[in-house]
This record gives sequence, structure tokens and C-alpha cells, in this order.
Amino acid sequence: MTSKIGAVLATATKFAAILAVSVATSGCETLAITTFAIGASTGVQHTINGVGYRTFTAPSSKVTAAALAALEGMGIEVKNRRSTASGDVIKAATPDRSIELEVERISPNTTRLRAVATHYAVLRDGATAYEIIVQTERMLDRVLTAR
Repeated sequence: MTSKIGAVLATATKFAAILAVSVATSGCETLAITTFAIGASTGVQHTINGVGYRTFTAPSSKVTAAALAALEGMGIEVKNRRSTASGDVIKAATPDRSIELEVERISPNTTRLRAVATHYAVLRDGATAYEIIVQTERMLDRVLTAR
């Protein structure tokens, strides 16, 4: 019983700390969202400039396939895909956003995905970049469990 109370208190303390930082940074929406996203333990590394990053334990070919499936599922049109020495670069677009995904092979079974979504060629859209990474992770889980 005591361990359950301790676990609840630890969770409540973490939530209170995240909430306090979010409130304290309410003038800086990006930082507040970043703080909340990190506290949510999604695994997505979100930087203040609106670029999303995530490292996967999977081959780059599987991450590329999952990213392409995620874009298709989100209704985002792939405009260009090219191979690089370290992986792939995927360019996609909606009527008001341009999206670039970089799939970087770190090792044969470790891959980093970098997502940038730009709104009207000026503003970075971190929320869209974040969602593309989340959807890629979901698609990758399907691909890896379908072995």
C-alpha cells in the first residue's frame, strides 16, 4: 500500500513541476509546449525552433517506409525523395506547408528522423513536425510487429 502511495506522490510531483514550468513560461508558448511534450514522455525530442527529432531502433529502410506511410495516412503529398550517403531526404507539401524529413542511418539498426514543417515558407510548425514523427512511430510499430 505504501509503495502505491509513493508512486502516486511521485507522479503528482512530476506533474506539478511540469505544470509550474509551463505556467512560468506561458509568455513563451514554444517553450511551454516543449516542456509539456517532454513531460508526456513521448520520446520525441522537440527543439525550440520547431524541428522535431526522434531516434528509432530500426533500420533506415523501415523508418523511411514508415515515414512515407505516415505522410500518406495524413494526406500529405510526397513531392520528392532522394537517397543520400547517410539515408534519405523526403520532401512533401500541403497547400500551405512544406515538409522535409531527413532519415539518417546512425548504425545498421539505429536511425534518426528529423522533421521540419514550414508554414507559408516563413514560420516553423513544430506541432505538425511532431505529429509526423508520432505517426511514423505508429507506422513503424506496425511494420516491425508484422514480421
